[in-house]
Amino acid sequence: MRQKDKTLKALIVDDSALMRKLVDRALRQSGLVLDEVIEASNGLEALAALRRARDSGAGFDLIMCDINMPEMDGLVFLETMRAEDLAPQVPVVMITTEGTEQHVLRAIANGARGYICKPFTGEQVKSRVLPLMGLAA
Repeated sequence: MRQKDKTLKALIVDDSALMRKLVDRALRQSGLVLDEVIEASNGLEALAALRRARDSGAGFDLIMCDINMPEMDGLVFLETMRAEDLAPQVPVVMITTEGTEQHVLRAIANGARGYICKPFTGEQVKSRVLPLMGLAA
């Protein structure tokens, strides 16, 4: 795990460009130093980004992912990511309006390490993401 003074690479997956920017801003405001942020508008694009990262040897440090998206939703993305063993040690935090127990359990069963409901605050992002990164919240 990278240390606090190192820069991080994040993958933000959401079908809304505005939401991707809000997540990026919330991560930066939480104190994370993001060297690179890759955006994907659905699970298919996110899988392609993970495969490129694996093939180039430059992985991600964090994945923030919505559930409801066209083409491939966040839960199927997570299941496929784990089935292909893409980024197995990278913490995944789901960000969604879907707060039902069924969605939470399915996400956790497939490796999600955190869950934030929309609308979210910067403090929620800070308190749930920094500990996953090995940093104090």
